[in-house]
Amino acid sequence: MSTTTAHAAPTATDVRAAAERIAPYARRTPVMHAEVDGRPLTLKLEHLQRTGAFKLRGALNALLGGEDTGRVITASGGNHGLGVATAARLLGVRATVYVPESIPEAKSAPLAATGAEVVRVGEHYALAAEAARDRAETEGVRYLHAFDDSLVVAGQGTIGLEIAADAPECDTIVVAVGGGGLVAGVRLGAEGREVVGVEPEGCASMHAATAAGHPVRTPVDSVASSALGAATLGRVPFEVLSAHPVTRALVSDAEILRAQDRLWEEFRIATEPAAAVPFAAWLAGRVPGERPCLVVCGANAEWRRTD
Repeated sequence: MSTTTAHAAPTATDVRAAAERIAPYARRTPVMHAEVDGRPLTLKLEHLQRTGAFKLRGALNALLGGEDTGRVITASGGNHGLGVATAARLLGVRATVYVPESIPEAKSAPLAATGAEVVRVGEHYALAAEAARDRAETEGVRYLHAFDDSLVVAGQGTIGLEIAADAPECDTIVVAVGGGGLVAGVRLGAEGREVVGVEPEGCASMHAATAAGHPVRTPVDSVASSALGAATLGRVPFEVLSAHPVTRALVSDAEILRAQDRLWEEFRIATEPAAAVPFAAWLAGRVPGERPCLVVCGANAEWRRTD
């Protein structure tokens, strides 16, 4: 039984196949056209996806398109784990999810509610992933990587296909980058549109990999690190992005938090910090194109009611 994930780079054909495969389970999330500060933009409201984040797409495609083992182990900053656990429940697969100790309660509670086994290890994603891989190897169980897997990348790319079909006037697609699964997949599904990958200054694995010519270990220190805290860009995303480059941008934590507040002020959209990263880059003037589409990738933030 294989305990590793697939490392062959996916193609646009794989993204189209993923779209058909996951259609019975994943929502086709809406796009919203708007204007902020006198400038037009479009938002892909992926935070309205089942589980509250885009990760369900990749998880579904991986479980539907991969080997049928009846059990899967994964590691996650929260959203991938919830996606895998939810997909596993839908498909009758047993799931174990390793998460960092820093995971917000807003992500850990829904994860536990799926019935999956949840194991907390380490401060950041990389430590949780190491423990998960060790257990998968020991027990001979399939390990599903959060972003370094061709089926996962292809599943995330279905967002690009939907934007191309539902907002054809958009010339640029902007996404947040952690381990690279979303940006690589969207690049394959964008049908010729420019793709911008935005990273927090404190979690810049894509920038580091581009500079070094290969994935390298990078520091993880950002307000968005619970979702974007991959210490290394995935090998599969790096291969895709090497063949199909994207525009890169960086934003500070202060810019991310301002963008998160602004999404609420302008649209009453309550997101996690990672989902505000594309909007932060757009507000700062770092996004090219006349009509960009920003992917609001998740809303599994912790909100406290005050009276």
